[in-house]
Amino acid sequence: MNHINNSVSYHQALDNYLLKQNTDEGFEAVKLSIDEHELLSKFHPDHREETMTRLQVGPNQGDRCHQQIADVLQADSRIDAADLAGAQIKETDVLVIGGGGAGCAAALIAAESGANVILATKLRLGDSNTVMAEGGIQASIEKGDSPQAHYNDTFKAGHKRGNKELIKNLVMDGPDTIRWLIQQGMQFDLNRFGDLLTRKAGGTSANRVVYFRDYTGLEMMRVLREAVSNSDIDVWDYSPAVELLSNESGHCAGAIVSSLHDCRYVQIKAKTVIVATGGIGRIHLNQFPTSNHFGATGDGLVLAYRLGAKLRDLDSFQYHPTGLAYPQHLSGTLITEGVRSSGAYMINALGERFVDELKPRDIVAAAIIRECREGRGVVGDNGLQGVWLDTPGLEQRNPGIIKERFPKLMHLAQKSNIDITRTPMLIYPTLHYQNGGVVIDKNGRSTIAGLYCVGEVSGGLHGRNRLMGNALLEIISFGRRAGASAVKDKKTRGHKQISIDHISNLRRELMQKGMPMTSKSPVLFPDYVQYDSEENTAMRKDTDSHCGVCLS
Repeated sequence: MNHINNSVSYHQALDNYLLKQNTDEGFEAVKLSIDEHELLSKFHPDHREETMTRLQVGPNQGDRCHQQIADVLQADSRIDAADLAGAQIKETDVLVIGGGGAGCAAALIAAESGANVILATKLRLGDSNTVMAEGGIQASIEKGDSPQAHYNDTFKAGHKRGNKELIKNLVMDGPDTIRWLIQQGMQFDLNRFGDLLTRKAGGTSANRVVYFRDYTGLEMMRVLREAVSNSDIDVWDYSPAVELLSNESGHCAGAIVSSLHDCRYVQIKAKTVIVATGGIGRIHLNQFPTSNHFGATGDGLVLAYRLGAKLRDLDSFQYHPTGLAYPQHLSGTLITEGVRSSGAYMINALGERFVDELKPRDIVAAAIIRECREGRGVVGDNGLQGVWLDTPGLEQRNPGIIKERFPKLMHLAQKSNIDITRTPMLIYPTLHYQNGGVVIDKNGRSTIAGLYCVGEVSGGLHGRNRLMGNALLEIISFGRRAGASAVKDKKTRGHKQISIDHISNLRRELMQKGMPMTSKSPVLFPDYVQYDSEENTAMRKDTDSHCGVCLS
């Protein structure tokens, strides 16, 4: 995606950078003006019409959608009724699917409320995008800031397409969310008086992001994992969900999970189900690199849609501006927005700033793509291109800041064999976040009774662009809300019978439309990964297994 032949070579661009850095003018004197609407329409990947299509089946029939998303939403199921013959059946009050921050928060609150809870996760508890989140969590806790300002920033950054009720509840939950995390044992960076440090996110009007170094998500996941491990929650590792179950009324009644340990299906009957499976970055929309973890293949989106849940904004994704572009084997690795928030500039091959670094992420990402397409990008030795992230300038203006505030970035630089206090990093946008998803209410309920969806699998809160720090806030805020609401719902309903009849309906629709039924979903794992038992890899292709993947 970022191979361009007319950009400037790495070494020539580095010379231009060093020359400009050592002049009195520096990088600050450049006047930055931009037509944001034109920039997005010309350069943001969401506006590439050749990659779009219209859904032909399901509750969102006719909606605009990325072709790669349509492919997984309109694929055949992995299973049929015969696969369930003899399958073990388990029962619980609340089933949580997904072991990241949203799933753990939901499970903890449900268990604390007295429910029996099973948490089934595709990999291990905590293997998720949550651990990879770096920048921090938004919450209006500073003097002069307010939930109203947080609301205004979020609504505006989402191009005024976000659900107002969801945003309202998110911002009002902010301070209590931070308080709850601290009670769980989470650490945050503090000033010498013991007060929480805050910084500004792109597209915001105030310092509102609280953080722990540049691995806030990892610290959050540490305390959530400990809390879950010390609870009565029944955790099923290596147990991806491959289908949801429905009852006689069409309500969600549980799920079928695939045990990767023994290659068997298990039916879990549940009074309520909370899907928290994260995003879809590992599908690599438009062939972009991604910051997402190994399991981010959109499983929950597929399962909810197949059961009949309404989705929204399937043509809107976030490309984080600062993904590493060099070296190639680390391409797409995230560099936190906190670096730009602390004052790092972005510089093109001519040694010029070209955008306000703290504009909303879609604007900044589109500006980088523009520079590269118009010949002002830097071409690395690997043929990939990008622009400079001015870490040396940040270090010169704030001696010691990189080592103190960004240890994860320092580790990334070491793996890249770059001294980032002397040499800038080559960056290019990386596929980062699914803005859309399952339509939910303020407690995470989908349009299907008994089915909740929280975290990145849900849609509506961020509109068409997400602000830094709102994702980590969302997974705790709405995870807790869903956990509490699911317990109340489970007291009102049992299931007389359960089935997967909705799969027959899907297949009938696909056949009526003349669509191929050769591909299967959910994908579960990226298809570019080869599993080979002879190489003693952790996972392998197993054509005799029930789902094609099982543990070695």
